Amino acid sequence: MANRAPECVFLRLAGFFRVSLPAASSPDRIDLDKDTLLSIESLSFGYTRDRLILNDISMSFKRGSVVALMGGSGSGKTTVLRLIGAQERPQKGRVLLNGVDVHSLSKRELYRMRRNMGMLFQFGALFTDLSIFDNVAFPLREQTDLPESMIRDLVLMKLHAVGLRGAAHLMPSEISGGMARRVALARSVALDPPLLMYDEPFAGLDPISLGTIAHLIRTLNEALNATSILVTHDVQETFEIVDYAYVMSRGRIIAQGTPDELRASTDPQVVQFLNGRRDGPVAFHYPAGPIEKELGL
Repeated sequence: MANRAPECVFLRLAGFFRVSLPAASSPDRIDLDKDTLLSIESLSFGYTRDRLILNDISMSFKRGSVVALMGGSGSGKTTVLRLIGAQERPQKGRVLLNGVDVHSLSKRELYRMRRNMGMLFQFGALFTDLSIFDNVAFPLREQTDLPESMIRDLVLMKLHAVGLRGAAHLMPSEISGGMARRVALARSVALDPPLLMYDEPFAGLDPISLGTIAHLIRTLNEALNATSILVTHDVQETFEIVDYAYVMSRGRIIAQGTPDELRASTDPQVVQFLNGRRDGPVAFHYPAGPIEKELGL
């Protein structure tokens, strides 16, 4: 038993807490392909009308898949996650989770829907005043009425799955950045959500920690039979674990496909991004007039 793979622990727990996805029997439900969990249709969003952060994007996320949203800083990737979670409202288009427009839900329905989402924030976002154990226990205590004895067992199983059961008593300040990211991952799957979202999960990690997090994202997704969305610009590690990827630039989707399909792309902007080239369609200088004129030369 002690030698079983960490994901086996999750296989025994998968579905334990899951509530029904929002309003599946609602008359407003849109029929999606049976393999599609999440669909984004013609979505546009901006904080002002004349400056769109997202401009008419459409995406589809299959059940059980790991999908990346890739692109440079400021391309709109994290905004997509905020719209999926209904933290923002689009100017146009819709986000369909299990066939239901998330922005049409009442506050109560929205709260219920979010129980089906796990979120790994950039840099982990652990509660600094809580122990590792209590960080992972937090969603279980807030969202369930389970007895403390069962919460204890579940937390230890989650921490065991990410290799940190022995660190349960420590505080976030006592562990490394890579370990903190694993704790945050354990917390994000505490309720066995069918939809997992990761905002820059590899940012600031050393190569070993990065490889560990990438492996855990893939194996836990399979163990939970979940759908995972990664916001990232780390090409190599991402392409090793995802099934599909969207490449974004300036609020638009400029390419999409499997890792092999994207590697074969001849689009200059895609080639520049995937290979980290300085020269290409994405200019080094922000648009400005001649420096000689500005300096009065």
